[in-house]
Amino acid sequence: MSDPIGVIVVAAGQGSRFRQVAGAEKDKLLMDCTGRDGVTVHSMIEQVLVNLPAALEKRVLVTTAGRPQVIRMAQAYGCEIVRIESTGLGDSIAAGVAACSQLGGWLIMLGDMPFILPSSIEQVVANIAQDAISVPVYEGQYGHPVGFGRSFGPGLMALTGDHGAKSLFAQARVVEVKVEDPGVLWDVDVPEALVFQ
Repeated sequence: MSDPIGVIVVAAGQGSRFRQVAGAEKDKLLMDCTGRDGVTVHSMIEQVLVNLPAALEKRVLVTTAGRPQVIRMAQAYGCEIVRIESTGLGDSIAAGVAACSQLGGWLIMLGDMPFILPSSIEQVVANIAQDAISVPVYEGQYGHPVGFGRSFGPGLMALTGDHGAKSLFAQARVVEVKVEDPGVLWDVDVPEALVFQ
């Protein structure tokens, strides 16, 4: 695909399940997590940003205004910031895509999935086509991030509330990208998940 692909990092959710366990004041995006190498420690959102391939130059992070540390971190990694009031996944995706709607496609990254290998991200990006959804598959399960070609722009920008883009899969050509990377399924909903095993 010749037109550039943008990455939308969705980081507006409040992480209520995490806060129930860790404490109401704990923002999981700012919690330390150890990288897949077992040595490097970053905040979770920084680990997500570190994993982004350099070729993805157009970067948008969607978050709420009350997260100045997340915003500063994202700006340090070259992200344009889109602030929204909603914490809904659909609203976040729609706002992120609308901020760069002219692109050839979009890679939707979740801010609480810090253990995806850069090579897996590159494979998903390589399989984005105008009329196709590119999704990593590990041991038969669909994972993240998910790539959408240009023809899905209107559908992505129409998403609302807490519903993600799963509804777009029904009528789409889906390219399954087989990866040997359990990180594509590993989201951090509770503090124990900050350690990858």
